[in-house]
Amino acid sequence: MDTDVIVIGAGGGGAVAAKELGEKGIRVVVLEAGPWYGNKNWPLPNAEPGAMASSNYNDLSIELLKKDFTDLENDMNDFVTGKFRWGPADREKPPWLRKILPGGFVWQNSGVGGSTLHYYGNSPRAYPQAVENIWPISYNEMIPYYEKVEETLPVRPAPATAKEDLFLYGCKRAGWSLLESPDVRSPGYRMDPNAILPPNPLINDPDFNFETNNTIGCTLRGHCVNGCHTGPTVDSIAKRSTLVSYIPRALSTNMVEIRPNTFVTKIMTETGADNQLQAMGVTFRNTWTGETGELTAKVIVLAAGGIESPRLWLNSGLPDDPWVGRGLINHWFDNVTGIFDEAAVMDVLGVSDAKPFVGQNSAARFDYPGYGAFLMYGLSPGLFSALAYGTSYKGYSSFRKIEDGLPWDYEGMIVGEQLKEFMRDYKRSLSCLILTDDEVNQNNSVTLDPYMRDENGFLPVVKYQPSQSDSRKRDVLATIAADILRKAGAKTIVRANWPPASFLHIMCTMRMGYVTDTNCEANQVKRLYIADNSVIFNGIGGPNPTLTNQALATRTAEKIAEKYFSS
Repeated sequence: MDTDVIVIGAGGGGAVAAKELGEKGIRVVVLEAGPWYGNKNWPLPNAEPGAMASSNYNDLSIELLKKDFTDLENDMNDFVTGKFRWGPADREKPPWLRKILPGGFVWQNSGVGGSTLHYYGNSPRAYPQAVENIWPISYNEMIPYYEKVEETLPVRPAPATAKEDLFLYGCKRAGWSLLESPDVRSPGYRMDPNAILPPNPLINDPDFNFETNNTIGCTLRGHCVNGCHTGPTVDSIAKRSTLVSYIPRALSTNMVEIRPNTFVTKIMTETGADNQLQAMGVTFRNTWTGETGELTAKVIVLAAGGIESPRLWLNSGLPDDPWVGRGLINHWFDNVTGIFDEAAVMDVLGVSDAKPFVGQNSAARFDYPGYGAFLMYGLSPGLFSALAYGTSYKGYSSFRKIEDGLPWDYEGMIVGEQLKEFMRDYKRSLSCLILTDDEVNQNNSVTLDPYMRDENGFLPVVKYQPSQSDSRKRDVLATIAADILRKAGAKTIVRANWPPASFLHIMCTMRMGYVTDTNCEANQVKRLYIADNSVIFNGIGGPNPTLTNQALATRTAEKIAEKYFSS
């Protein structure tokens, strides 16, 4: 064997599993398809192949990371050429293809840190009612793993800025309750539990230099999605993507080696002594050179994400299973925006603007077990306008008449002079991102195209159609969001009505209890474990899934050590 464990993917779950296994004295090799930013072995990660691997904490470089991560929206987030795209490190090459039926976009990226590189940092727990007596394990069993991850990252209540104060004012006026427990069992509002280090008090100093600061903590500069680089060292960066939290800890064990630019193309198997199929290694391809190779290990941990994990299973020719790639959850998203007059904002806050670009991207939320959640968020202008006004499957708002009784004034895409008018009020706008508690449906799937393939195998085909029940839940959340914004003083309400093909929270495509046992080991392939969002049993009620993924990955690493490395 080349190593004890191979982890496929260095994102939200894979990095966690690697750190946990390394701390137990188990040798781990992590294979990641994308680049590694902020590492001395890859000083020009998008221009040169660099080294093959890194296993040394001292290779991390905050100076390189600050050069790699910019505040330019397209440089970082463009789906085709951005650093945070699903594609190879070489930005001269096209992104890797997925087929999405009937169309849409997947907001994921490759690279060490995975999609936590550009997430909001929101880290809520699952709703207990979505787990208890539904999952094959209990909610109480999850709590110690939640607590461990919350302390490791750490997770803390987000700080409020003007936009949060305006949102909270609307929640209070609408009659909702403040939630004070991380285990949410009733509807209400709260500050987001975020994996972002709290602000340093020094940022209130008028002479504080945001460019040269060497302090630890969030500076409320509002660029969480673009890749936070606030901090004096890589492992003290304010937003706790796994790139800066779990990866440094994994390297510090001296048991973990990480290889970026390494796309795994097949899981190799053999028949064990007990006559059962078991994983024994992987084949991979270097994304710069095209060279291929093999690695063997005692255990394989699949953590490639909700699309690529089932794709790899299928491309590897592993046993047929009616739930592999099936049951996809996406938290069918929507966006509701309120636009305020200066006088209304002044009346509530005592200042003229809410400034959505200041503070953590999402620092306050509304939770409603049984329906889902919505996040009050703010972004830089390009991203804000794209999500609030440029994404809809209802066409142009100017062609739609709003039915009597609906709580919004516009629905659909905002364009032309109207878009210019609304964006002039950008500083006095609040948006709510809706996360629907959509149902597990076996028809929602990740399958393989039988003909089209790229250098990594047959292309994944993503199919997702929400149910009528999902639609009703989303409408309820949109109505509550509109009411809160109106109670806060909004003069105009715009509902985007996003298409059901905007993918951010891709889950449940390798479900625990169906594809795997309760320890997340594959039922049909022993020594193969799943440690990403795909193994989550359902949509956890609607909250952001990253913390639940990380808690499960922590538990899975413990189960691996107990079963295969107890000696």
